[in-house]
Amino acid sequence: MSSKSWVRGLLQVFLQGLIILAPIVITIWALTSLFNFVDSILPDIIEKIFPEFSNYNLPGMGFIVAILIILLVGYVSSSFVVGKLVELFDSILQKTPGIKIIYTTVKDFFEAFAGNKRKFDKAVLVAIESPDIWRIGFVTQEELAEFGLNDYVAVYVPQSYAFAGHLYFVKKDRVRIVTDIGSADAMKFAISGGVTTIDDEQHERASNN
Repeated sequence: MSSKSWVRGLLQVFLQGLIILAPIVITIWALTSLFNFVDSILPDIIEKIFPEFSNYNLPGMGFIVAILIILLVGYVSSSFVVGKLVELFDSILQKTPGIKIIYTTVKDFFEAFAGNKRKFDKAVLVAIESPDIWRIGFVTQEELAEFGLNDYVAVYVPQSYAFAGHLYFVKKDRVRIVTDIGSADAMKFAISGGVTTIDDEQHERASNN
């Protein structure tokens, strides 16, 4: 075997190992980073309020307490009294200059993915630059009368390999609703640059619906 063939074979084995390990390592790193970030919130607060307890840090306790607090807030928010207090606090933050920009943006972002006002649940194909070139997008607003655009819809187009995207106002006749695949698969396909595969079960479920 020539040295060139040996190097090529070694490179192929290296790339194969990289393809297997990279997604696993990156996923573990992302989850670990998220866990450590959440877990450090409570100890940092306790250390500032009670410095004498700074040495009593039990790994994982901060994460568990944070999850319990989130569950508690979600549970009590359904009650009438707490719900009214949340609405009052929400109204104050939305009317406070400066703060309202940050608060409403973050709130709308989370509600778009997981709240009752979910926005990224209507996948579409949208033609922007040319009628023959299509992009995957998500309709976020179906009425744009406030912008003076009666025949347009707002379409968010995600970028590949990034947590970013672009918002376009597009004529309704240049938008096609995607019915054969679910919105989650459409988002995954767009972000991956088209290299991921569509889940067969979700594809069949979306087609039946």
